[in-house]
Order: sequence, then structure tokens, then C-alpha cells
Amino acid sequence: MRKTAVVTGASSGIGEATARRLAAEGYEVVAGARRRDRLDKLAAETPSIRPATLDVTSQESVRALAASLERCDVLVNNAGGAYGLDSVADGQLDDWQRMYDVNVLGSLRMTQALLPKLVESGDGVLVMLTSTAGLGAYEGGGGYVAAKHAQRSMAETLRLELVGQPVRIVEIAPGMVQSEGFALTRFGGDEAAAARVYEGVPGPLTSDDVADAIAWCVTRPAHVNVDRMVIRPRAQAAQHKVHRVRD
Repeated sequence: MRKTAVVTGASSGIGEATARRLAAEGYEVVAGARRRDRLDKLAAETPSIRPATLDVTSQESVRALAASLERCDVLVNNAGGAYGLDSVADGQLDDWQRMYDVNVLGSLRMTQALLPKLVESGDGVLVMLTSTAGLGAYEGGGGYVAAKHAQRSMAETLRLELVGQPVRIVEIAPGMVQSEGFALTRFGGDEAAAARVYEGVPGPLTSDDVADAIAWCVTRPAHVNVDRMVIRPRAQAAQHKVHRVRD
């Protein structure tokens, strides 16, 4: 029986790329997200991908997905996102609530629901998609930074609590990724503002770059745990240090 990988937030961006890549690695992939039409299209293109309507902010939705699985060997907690770029003083509580519910509590719901199956598999891998925002703060990033720090702490705590169990805990922390919809969501659909994030940057990361890193970590031998992989484009030396080519 082939191994099963569950990928959340799989209808676009890093999640979609990861679903495709793990399918290419030989996994049966359960691609979970809210936008079922996009998942159906993805599954039609790749027979080893199964679409699953999933809202990680809903306990009922998460439980239903877990109950539908015979096994789970890999869980990629990818669903997340950033909303707004306000200062802490001016931050919108609704934005902070949404970021925490999707990034942090969504990962917690999925982890709690599927951890027994990961252990039962005998070589489970839990991947937490965080961000370089979880390694250092920056102005305007308060809510997102807080959420990604929380995810990072969750991964570190899980690694301590599960030592001796057949589960590897991997954290992937990407820097600047020009993925579908991320910046557009952050700026409330303002396409011009979203485009300025990547303006002049020679070679920001792509979703496929991050999916490649995830696949490499997941496919290491069972005794090898990649605690944390930080992946940035060459043009980004740090959160605040980005090389841009000007005309």
C-alpha cells in the first residue's frame, strides 16, 4: 500500500505545488482546501491526488477529513496566510484573529486529528510551514509574525513531546516567495501593492522551490529529521535586506 500524504491549503500556491510534487514522489495525496473547484481540477490532472473539501478553522471539517482516511504518513500543515500590514497600534483585531485561527489553531486542529495515524504509520512526518517571519520581527508584520512564532514554538514543543515516537517534526521557513495570492491577500486584493513586494527582485522563490524543499525533507531516511530548513532567494539576505534591480 502506498503512503498517504495530507496537504492543507492545497488549492493554490505552495500547497498546490507540494501536492503535485509529493504525488510525483509516489504518495497518494489528499489535497485539502475550501475551494473545491480548484481541487477537482488538480485531481483531474494528477490521478494520485484526491480532493477533500477542508476548512482548517472548523473542527467539524477537520474531524470529517480525519475520519475519511485509512492512513496518514505525512501531514503538511501549509494552510495559512497574512492579512494586513498595519502596525501593532493600528492592527485590526479581525485580521489578527483570522491569522491566528488559520495559521496556528488550524495547524493545531490538523495535528491533533492526524497525529494518531502518523504514529500508527511507523514513520510519520509532520511538516509545519512557518516563515522567516517566525525567526524575527519586522514593522507592519505584528499579527503574522506572532502567528508564525507560535507555529514555530508548536513544532519545537512537538519534537520534545514526541521523542521516542516514530514521528519526525519538520519546520520549513521560507523567505520571499512569489506564490499565487499571498501578497494579494495581505493587501486586500490591491494588485498594485502586491506587485510592489516583488518589484525589482531578481529571482524570488517560487512555490515549486518550497515544494522541492518539503519533498526532500519528507523523503529522507526514517532516522533523519530536518528540524528546520530556512529557504530564501539569493536576493534576500534577511527580512529587511533585499536586493532590487532598479531601472
